[in-house]
Amino acid sequence: MVFSFARFFFIILLAFLVRPSFQHLLCRREDRLALLQFKESFVIYKLASSYDPFAYPKVNLWKSQGMDCCSWEGVWCDQDTGHVIGLDLSSSCLLGSINSNSSLFQLTHLQHLNLAFNDFNYSMIPSALANLTNLTYLNLSNSFFSGQISSELSKLAGLSTLDLSSSYDPQYEGLLELERPNLRSLIENLKSLEYLHLSSVKINSRIPNILANMSSLKSIFLGHCGLFGEFPSAIFQLPKLQALIVHYNPGLIGNLPEFHFHSQLTDLRVSFTSFSGKLPASIGMLGSLEHLDASDCKFFGLLPSSLGNITKLHFLSLKNNFFQGKDVPFLSNLTQLTSIYLGLNQFTFPEIPSFFARFTHLQCLGLAFNQISGHFPSWITNMSQLTFLNVASNMLQGSLPSSISKLKNIETLGFEGNNFTGTVEINPFLDLKYLRHLTFSLNKLSLLIKTRNSTNTTLAKLEQLGLGSCNLKEFPNFLQDQDQLQFLSLSFNDIHGQIPKWIWKLNNNFEGPIPTTWAVENDLRVIKLSQNNLQGKLPRLLTNCKMLEFLDLGDNHIKDTFPFWLGTLPKLKILILHSNGLYGSINVLESNSLFPSLQVVDLSHNEFSGLLPTEYFKRWNAMVDPDKENKAYWYTYDNLSVNGVYLPLQYPYSMTITNKGLRLEYAKVLEVFSGVDLSCNKFKGEIPQIVGRLKGLQLLNLSNNILVGPIPPTLGNLTNLEALDLSQNKLIGSIPTQLTQLNFLEVFNVSHNHLTGRIPKGQQFDTFENTSFDGNSGLCGFPLSRKCNDLKALPSPSSTPKGNEDSGLLTKFGWKVVVLGYGCGFLVGVVIGNIVFAKTHEWLMRTYRIRLSRGVMKVAGSSFGGSSSMLVPSSCTSSI
Repeated sequence: MVFSFARFFFIILLAFLVRPSFQHLLCRREDRLALLQFKESFVIYKLASSYDPFAYPKVNLWKSQGMDCCSWEGVWCDQDTGHVIGLDLSSSCLLGSINSNSSLFQLTHLQHLNLAFNDFNYSMIPSALANLTNLTYLNLSNSFFSGQISSELSKLAGLSTLDLSSSYDPQYEGLLELERPNLRSLIENLKSLEYLHLSSVKINSRIPNILANMSSLKSIFLGHCGLFGEFPSAIFQLPKLQALIVHYNPGLIGNLPEFHFHSQLTDLRVSFTSFSGKLPASIGMLGSLEHLDASDCKFFGLLPSSLGNITKLHFLSLKNNFFQGKDVPFLSNLTQLTSIYLGLNQFTFPEIPSFFARFTHLQCLGLAFNQISGHFPSWITNMSQLTFLNVASNMLQGSLPSSISKLKNIETLGFEGNNFTGTVEINPFLDLKYLRHLTFSLNKLSLLIKTRNSTNTTLAKLEQLGLGSCNLKEFPNFLQDQDQLQFLSLSFNDIHGQIPKWIWKLNNNFEGPIPTTWAVENDLRVIKLSQNNLQGKLPRLLTNCKMLEFLDLGDNHIKDTFPFWLGTLPKLKILILHSNGLYGSINVLESNSLFPSLQVVDLSHNEFSGLLPTEYFKRWNAMVDPDKENKAYWYTYDNLSVNGVYLPLQYPYSMTITNKGLRLEYAKVLEVFSGVDLSCNKFKGEIPQIVGRLKGLQLLNLSNNILVGPIPPTLGNLTNLEALDLSQNKLIGSIPTQLTQLNFLEVFNVSHNHLTGRIPKGQQFDTFENTSFDGNSGLCGFPLSRKCNDLKALPSPSSTPKGNEDSGLLTKFGWKVVVLGYGCGFLVGVVIGNIVFAKTHEWLMRTYRIRLSRGVMKVAGSSFGGSSSMLVPSSCTSSI
């Protein structure tokens, strides 16, 4: 009896101890009802989780899976109490709104909540989340929440993961805001935080120093947040930090600090910020680093050889900085690289480094916009994994191997802007089924296109094709079935015949002829048709290009009046119409034709007449207040995804200007750049005082017109001006001393006018050659040989108020007083024409790094990234 009782007691005890292994506790009834009610508040819609290709509705089978909600997909419970403690409905195709009355907040024992990749219809993040005091994991990313993030979230003191981020999409940028409370208020109570992901949340503040004290942090995602100010360098030293992503915050400044050997960083991204300085040698201590993106910053100097120690690197991008060097042999150790981008720097490699041949995993190789020379190596064609290859705008020469077409996985091929020679047959490229971007422009190539039926063309994804300067004689009709084509460049060819009608179907970033019947709105950002034989009038339907930023129709045979109606385009920044047959006066004929974004206008070498466009000078507001710190270049963008990594493809805006028979090609133009060129027309009257309000101007060229009267002293307000050309007019009076305030002025030309009096002294005026003042018999003083003798000094800049309308009258009569008082009898200095051109050419070569190629001057870069024809003393004898 005793034995039986003891055995019975043992069995009961054993059953109690092992109960979880064979007895499943049903979920609480109230939790099950709350989940079902939560499910019913949404519509199941597949596109609600379109960001995730593997999304499916997890809640569809909840009711049919039985009464035990703990067995439902995406739900897990506490084994002892039956309470729901975890809910993962990420990518579940949920569409609908959510607020603080939702039954979700009845699940008060929740520790883990993941609602990522759904569509909550721009709801605000419910403040009732603060009731879930047991939460350690909260993920609401990519789910279309909007508005101010509630301060109540700061009460979730146990959070280890907070993810409110969004994948960057300009259409949905800044849906969520974190300004009241700010970032500091949100996180200062979250002492256990390990993962802080707030990418694309509109924060617009400095990074609080408190972040550097959160020693538990492993991952920080703060990209696209509007952050600014000094980045706290101590954050780099957080002991557990594995990922630091603060890219796309252009106002964020800082340096990479000295790193320690114990760093656990695997992912570091500071691209598109204002980080600067040199890469520290201690960067080689980051032995675990797999992803390094320091592109589009302000780093400079030589690359440290210690980079070669980071042998786990898969992704390396240092493009668009100021790095330099002739060789980088230490990079040969990075054999695990799948992507390397070194473009838009100052590397002077004697050849494309041969060690890339050993990178068997390499998919992306970007070396564009450097000074790499040598021949294109044939071993590259054996890199079968390549999807991206860009060597554009270097100094490469020789022929291109025909075996390039063996790169069966290639999506982007960029060869433009080199010195390649020989013949390239394009037909093999038509069989590359993944090819999206192909450019051969601006080389010395002859392109061979064999006739083939368009039905045989397998190019299904071609979006960009650059065939400029490839000795084409006929239009590439094989493109007519390429409905994905967005960007086509055929400039610098000798194509005969009419433009085919099918070309008008192409859209987006198309670079080609303007259709005469464009009846629908489109997304064109760039239209560049310079140096063709276009005739007739400008089509008014260009106003349907509402996204247009860049319009270049220079060097054609267009006969029309000024297209004031283009002023309705809200984003138009660059307007180049030089060297055509445009005529008439420039007037504001419609009140909404204001060109609100215009920064560059070149109307030179036309037949415009009448007065200078004073009304436009009053309204070109984008030329008034420049962002001096903005060193970004104008680009048009496209996207490329490689292994799930978003890569922005950039096509820089370029300008070609004709000057003294030389074509100046500027490969890149800074966004801050502003310029006005109205030279070589028939403008008359005085230069209006109002020009002085355009304080952002870096270039102003009014030469070769019929302008009279004095030089306005208000031009001294143009403190960003780098080039001023008023030559070949009929200007009178003295040179205003206010112009000595132009500290950036490098080119100044007032030659061949009727100016008199003393040339101002000081600042930049002490550097100008006498050719800047030729043809003005009444001028005296340095640098001319004519001395002013007894002439009294003119008033200082401070003695003449800026913007005073009477100052023009004083100047106008001042020269007469001088002439009457002291007489006119100065000898005309000797003008040596060869010196004029030689000096100017020398300055151009030194300052703008110009290299000649096929009669086209290429400008690699300058202090402002672009230019206009005023850089050389202008002449209208060879306008086209």
